[in-house]
Amino acid sequence: MLDDAHGVGVTGQGRGTAHQFGMTDQVDLMMGTFSKSFASIGGFIAGSEEVIHYIQHHARALIFSAALPAPSAAAVLAALDIIETEPQHVQKAWNNADYMRKGLQELGYNTGQSVTPIIPVHIGEQYLTGITWGALIEEGVYTNPVIAPAVPPNECLLRTSYMATHTFEHLDRALAAFKTVGERLDLIPAKSPVVGD
Repeated sequence: MLDDAHGVGVTGQGRGTAHQFGMTDQVDLMMGTFSKSFASIGGFIAGSEEVIHYIQHHARALIFSAALPAPSAAAVLAALDIIETEPQHVQKAWNNADYMRKGLQELGYNTGQSVTPIIPVHIGEQYLTGITWGALIEEGVYTNPVIAPAVPPNECLLRTSYMATHTFEHLDRALAAFKTVGERLDLIPAKSPVVGD
């Protein structure tokens, strides 16, 4: 079983992690979300008819749940069409993610082992993570705080996500905010100003 929530739509030319590694025919069940690359809500699970029927009748989260609203399903289909017919957007998302990953690391942030356009910024302690999240909002940058029990205690982080529609101006503004907040909260070393700046 493959949980490809962070991969489908971006890895393997948008076809997912199994495609990237040439293992699509070896995956029995693949699940993912529509809330990332597909800009909607809900998710999916794909597999053999027998297994899907079993899940439909025995999975607590599925029993008595409602179908996706029609506009949400239409958004998913439209996003899938774009991913299939306009591959340049997938490449732009990767370029933006690589730019931000490098920029965050150069500032001194720990971005962990992330290899997708969803990049964690490890902060550690829960309270400091909340303070950092709020300070970034004040600087005009929204991130998603991830705290226990979603992560182990003292391994809290901020999840950042990058899209093909971000410009380098957007990304540089975000990096400037991370620099300001990081230095203010002693998350990263303060850099001495270069003479002439």
